[in-house]
Amino acid sequence: MRLLGLLLFLLTAPRGVLSQVQLQESGPGLVKPSQTLSLTFTVSGFSLTSYGVHWIRQAPGKGLEWVGAVWHDGSTSYNPTLKSRLSITRDTSKSQVYLTLNSLRAEDTAVYFCARDTGRGMVKSLTFQNEGVGSSVDQ
Repeated sequence: MRLLGLLLFLLTAPRGVLSQVQLQESGPGLVKPSQTLSLTFTVSGFSLTSYGVHWIRQAPGKGLEWVGAVWHDGSTSYNPTLKSRLSITRDTSKSQVYLTLNSLRAEDTAVYFCARDTGRGMVKSLTFQNEGVGSSVDQ
């Protein structure tokens, strides 16, 4: 329910409300089965050492699925169903977060989003805000 509220906020927020934080993903549009997906998320308006960053995906016709997160301290949390194939890292000097998903399967076809965590500092929460524009990956 919190996520639904977040999405409604993002869709209805006045233009200036989200303008301080910018998120942008980049990566290939098409990756074949068994290959590796690599996505880059560049942030501005906040520090990666102050906030965690989440990756989320949405398969065609499905709901949002949490993929994983890298926290303010550099530690990571992964969706257990993806853990063996997933790596999320960051480069604080470039303000970038990276997602690598190996051995792609048909069920990995999705739009991949990134989002800043709502918690600051010591807080590690599974709520997020300021979703970036999604990267669509189709096999």
